[in-house]
Amino acid sequence: MISANNVSLAFGGRKLFDEVNIKFIPGNCYGLIGANGAGKSTFLKILSGDIEAQTGVVETKPGDRLSVLKQDHFAYDEYPVLKTVLMGNQKLYAIMTEKDEIYMKEDFSDADGIKAAELEAEFAELNGWEAESEAATLLSGLGIGTDYHDKMMKDLTGSEKVKVLLAQALIGDPDILLLDEPTNHLDIKAIQWLENFLMDFQNTVIVVSHDRYFLNKVCTHIADIDFSKITVYTGNYDFWRKASELALQLRSDQRRKSEDKASELKNFIQRFSANASKSKQATSRQKQLEKLKIEDLPISTRKYPYVHFQPKREAGKELLRVDGISKTIEGVKLLDNISFTINKGDKIVFLGNDVAKTTLFQILMGEIEPDSGSFEWGVTTSRAYFPNDNSSYFMDGKYSITDWLRQYSEEKDESFIRGFLGKMLFSGEEALKKTNVLSGGEKVRCMLSKMMLSGANVLILDGPTNHLDLESITAVNEGLIKFQGTTLFTSHDHEFIQTVANRIIDIDGKIVEDKYISYDDYLSLS
Repeated sequence: MISANNVSLAFGGRKLFDEVNIKFIPGNCYGLIGANGAGKSTFLKILSGDIEAQTGVVETKPGDRLSVLKQDHFAYDEYPVLKTVLMGNQKLYAIMTEKDEIYMKEDFSDADGIKAAELEAEFAELNGWEAESEAATLLSGLGIGTDYHDKMMKDLTGSEKVKVLLAQALIGDPDILLLDEPTNHLDIKAIQWLENFLMDFQNTVIVVSHDRYFLNKVCTHIADIDFSKITVYTGNYDFWRKASELALQLRSDQRRKSEDKASELKNFIQRFSANASKSKQATSRQKQLEKLKIEDLPISTRKYPYVHFQPKREAGKELLRVDGISKTIEGVKLLDNISFTINKGDKIVFLGNDVAKTTLFQILMGEIEPDSGSFEWGVTTSRAYFPNDNSSYFMDGKYSITDWLRQYSEEKDESFIRGFLGKMLFSGEEALKKTNVLSGGEKVRCMLSKMMLSGANVLILDGPTNHLDLESITAVNEGLIKFQGTTLFTSHDHEFIQTVANRIIDIDGKIVEDKYISYDDYLSLS
């Protein structure tokens, strides 16, 4: 158990938390959500003690061990992989280190023997004899084999380091587990393994994630940061979202009779109450949901951008033919004789090596040349591109967001541009910000605005959900579902892929798979 009592924190005159009172109970997994800048990561740091609140206290049960997913990927560069994982259980690792130092003494005294015996007892009590085996099991589940155990952390790739640091956080059955974006940089199999691990985990988990599928799968509760407070709701992310929408609808419709409201609420709860992410907790969650009243439903200040792609003209049948494209960069062959044809209405997710996928998109958009092979776009196609790195679009600080977007709009009228930006959450003074000071999420919303104005019938999107909050991800997701044209995209977001894609092309140098299939069905084949 961990609780925050009357916790307040302000930065630069902006109040992030105002007398927050919250208790996190063992056996539950809490998804900590909030708009970008709401303070999700900051609150985890307050709970872990990395940041001290200006008022209030954080309390844990005496003897409970708290474990945190480390965000510094270079902190353990001079340590081997296995030792890095073992360091996650600090008390056990300290005992192991002290014990080894005593046994290495040349002048081993009686006092050393007594101390060594005490340490051995503590070591056994903390399940020390199984620690290396547990570390190996965790690493294996995340896709790090035994051949990596003695490698130095500095020799690992970024994604491999993340997996090791995640194993470090999970080792030793911590009583309280704090995870900030644990699925970032993980491959599909590692995410699935983590989902299963957390669903079986018996202690307290608090997780920040922008992956809606992950939150729905593992969370029993949602802790929502809004109005400088944190409110806990029973249920997963989908329940929270639907409940907040229903709450807004019911509160705003004053003409509806109270019995009609009660009936709608009852039907809503019946749909969701059995959908427990942990089956063993289904009964208790259902009982809690059945006690809900309309006034208990979440109130949210969340705003969703309006994302709608409307092609100006319909594309013909022949959209794109790719024939034998190969590309080597810095001695690595990323694309090896890649060939495929795009048909009208295809919504294709490209899976596999991220650099290879970005390279393919850059070739198709004419940014770089292939070493060999060719491609041809259909004459009826018009294309809009969302690059993985959009920094080149925003380097010139002479433009405001309004003037920047005007460059890409046939309609130059100020009221039209400002109205369009307002739908993308750039209202008032926000629309006058200079483009070279925008956050990652603001740049993404600008690029999406540019694409919407293009009226293209083919969209090429390389990581469109990066840097976005959950609300914006949902808006982009729904916009692409409704889009009547053709889409080529990359993403690591399970729900995004499952709901948008009707075809999967998996690339590992060559094309491993090219199928018209849903993402869930594709995963079930592997």
